[in-house]
Amino acid sequence: MEKPFPHITCGVCFKPYKDPRMLSCLHSFCLQCLHHEIGKSGSQQMFQCPICERNTSIPVGGASGLPQNLHLGFEVEVAGYMSKMVNNSDVACDHCIDGDNGPAVVFCCTCHQFLCKVAYECHRTGRHLTKHNMVGLDQEGARQLHTTMKPREHYCSQLNHEENKLNFYCETCSLLVCRDCTTVAHKTHTVKEISTVAKTHQIEITGTLEDAKEVVTKLTGAMDENNRMIEQVEISKRNASLAINNAFETLQQTLEERKKTLLSELETISLSRTTALTLQKEQFEKMVGDIGHYTDMASQILQTHTDHEIVALGGLIPTELQATLKRVQTISLTPNQHSNINVSVQTDDLTRLLLILGNLFEFYFSPSSSTWMSTSVAKVGTRYDVKIQSKTSEGEEYPYGGVEVKGEMRSKTHNGAVVYGEVEDHRDGTYTITLTPQTAGPHQLLITMDGQHIQNSPNDLDVRPKHDYRILCNAQQVIQCNGPRCVAIHGNGNIYVASNDDCIYVFDQTGQLTNTIGRRGRGHGQFSHPSGISIKGDVLYVADSGNHRVQKLTSSGILLHTFGQRGSGQGQFNEPMCVIIDFNNKLIVSDCNNHRIQIFNENGGWFLTIDGNGSGNHRFRSPCGLALDPQGNIHVAAYGTCTVKVFTKEGVYVRMYGDPNGPIGIAIDDEGYSFVSECWGHCLSIYDPEGNKIHTVGNLDYPNAESLKEAGKVDDSSGSIGRRYARTDEIGIPFGVTIDFDTIKTDSVTLRERNSTRQVRVKISELAEAVRGLVRGWFVWADVEAKYPAFSGQESTTSQE
Repeated sequence: MEKPFPHITCGVCFKPYKDPRMLSCLHSFCLQCLHHEIGKSGSQQMFQCPICERNTSIPVGGASGLPQNLHLGFEVEVAGYMSKMVNNSDVACDHCIDGDNGPAVVFCCTCHQFLCKVAYECHRTGRHLTKHNMVGLDQEGARQLHTTMKPREHYCSQLNHEENKLNFYCETCSLLVCRDCTTVAHKTHTVKEISTVAKTHQIEITGTLEDAKEVVTKLTGAMDENNRMIEQVEISKRNASLAINNAFETLQQTLEERKKTLLSELETISLSRTTALTLQKEQFEKMVGDIGHYTDMASQILQTHTDHEIVALGGLIPTELQATLKRVQTISLTPNQHSNINVSVQTDDLTRLLLILGNLFEFYFSPSSSTWMSTSVAKVGTRYDVKIQSKTSEGEEYPYGGVEVKGEMRSKTHNGAVVYGEVEDHRDGTYTITLTPQTAGPHQLLITMDGQHIQNSPNDLDVRPKHDYRILCNAQQVIQCNGPRCVAIHGNGNIYVASNDDCIYVFDQTGQLTNTIGRRGRGHGQFSHPSGISIKGDVLYVADSGNHRVQKLTSSGILLHTFGQRGSGQGQFNEPMCVIIDFNNKLIVSDCNNHRIQIFNENGGWFLTIDGNGSGNHRFRSPCGLALDPQGNIHVAAYGTCTVKVFTKEGVYVRMYGDPNGPIGIAIDDEGYSFVSECWGHCLSIYDPEGNKIHTVGNLDYPNAESLKEAGKVDDSSGSIGRRYARTDEIGIPFGVTIDFDTIKTDSVTLRERNSTRQVRVKISELAEAVRGLVRGWFVWADVEAKYPAFSGQESTTSQE
């Protein structure tokens, strides 16, 4: 029969445990064995486990002070009973003193006694014994014993307390005690019922098990990651081996090709020289033959011809022979080619280079340190690029490619639809992931390198519907005024119109006139043909064309500053037609009749000139409208040359597009679509970001300007801030600005993102730039959180925009 308890043998004496005590490593040994082993070790403070070699601190009382493994002692006891039941046919009755009633026939699991027939009958009929559990003395009884038998009750060993059960635990002494002990020796100690202490330990053990389970899960994950890394090491090894082999095969091929080239050149040189020398030799041979021919004939004539015969030849032979000899004198008898073919194969430097060719680097990139940056606003059906820069754990740029990069865009709606990106490895540690979202709404952008998320991944991303301007058509008239020359829209929705009446009319969103700013004149705050308006916060910049200046006013019309005068020098104007504000608060002014663009700081200090009086791509005439695309480039609607030209903010020419008929005004949306008003074409032309015309709205009466407004909402209703956030979330507003009591004290507001519901605290002076950058996609919410302090939120009476 298989032993039911394989762990009841002491690891020192290899016998069943006697009074087993447990070490801190949870291995148990007989008390006597521990006494002996501790004595052998020579140390009374630390003891090394014979099994796992971990150290256990020895308590003051020696091995006797170690915890008793009562359960293991009980298992030893059970195993002893089972051995008797299975291996012995005659087991003595524990109840009978003399054994006269025969061997035991059953075992009482309650009394822990073997009983003969007589004792068994007493148990069966005894008033207090009828509920005792009995098992037979066979293998089946032995199996039942393990589940039926309960541990003995533990009794106090103190004098006169021998019948008292150890039902209490003294925490002061760490000792099991009986009730009488609690009133005598342990009267002033902290004593609790054993069940209460056991319950506490059970809870502690359960909690520890949960902690252990969590740690094991982490360790398992770490082991899985180690296994994955081992696989990656093998993959990297294979890739590196392949790269090394390919490099040296290429080098060998190159060397072989070079060898063939040199040998071919050698063959060509050798053949050329041999041919030349052979031709020269043949020439010499012919001359020798000619001379021999004439000398042979001359010798024959001298020997055989008579005087009459010699005279009859008339000196022919001497003449021809002399001519041949003279030809020999005209040529070089030196070989026309030298024999040396020198070769120089400088292998020393190459050998030194080959000996140090190639490097293996053990430093590795860190996904959590690697960063990403998006290049455009996410639009449905439009390419969305993400640039990845891999970095080491120290934050240094990692200059090598070959890492497994994955990117996906996962919709938070639409059943979690996923768009997987195409990855381009630039082999320098940078990667480009290209995705094309298919649905609008909140998404998550997930980017991994070698299976691990990089910095700020996952990240919330709002995908917007793509504008379809091909359906744009003439709308109803909203505002009527005399000769509108320019229009601009304030953040509160008010519409500012520069009029031929030499003033600026202010209308609300319903078209009702609410204010008139300025009048005809040359004084401060007066206008002559105002042609351009730009609004930043509550500040207006007006291109006062007829007065050749730019005026800076509050939104209510109070003059703040003016700069410029008629002329062609720096900071002077000849009919400025448009003024816009770039992302760095620079003022860009179209100086129409000076055929140039001037750039100033926000207080009118000259900064840069883009001169259109040159030639080639930089030439343009009569610039009127100006606009900035999402990359910050300046688009110039050149009325005089009927084209739109694009320059960087530094004035470098980029491109040109369109053939508009009298372009005067231009506006650009956050996707890069351009809207060009054509004065003589009586239409509004729309161009895509590449400069292709996609639509025209016609039948307009000399259009001069246009303006685009990003949608927003002001909520000044009552109720909690949470309810107002819920209302704005429902209608899809991606960013919320909250004004609270702290705004008055700190000149700051809270900026909240809809998707993550997280908030930051932003200075009012920096708010417009932050919101504009988020809306236009110049940066993402993670960039804002990195720049501004987090805000936890509070309930107050607020105004939210």
